[in-house]
Amino acid sequence: MLALIVVLAIEGLVIGALARLALPGPDPMGFFATIGLGLAGSFIGGIISAVLWHRVAGFFFSLLGAILVLYLYRRFVQHRGLTGPAPRG
Repeated sequence: MLALIVVLAIEGLVIGALARLALPGPDPMGFFATIGLGLAGSFIGGIISAVLWHRVAGFFFSLLGAILVLYLYRRFVQHRGLTGPAPRG
């Protein structure tokens, strides 16, 4: 059980960090928030992959899900876009 938690945390960290690198602009997000972003993205990517193709999500769909979650977080929680002066402040 502990090994599963560690593997999920590492996977969430990698997916979350890559999603943060994929979208431009600063992200004042901590270690655990990055893990949560990656895990949420994997969950969303898994749902999308299961609905569209009846398959388990792989790395690509997990990353796309995390990018989508990060974009929605910036848009609706932080009230900023991806381009222009808004992403900086």
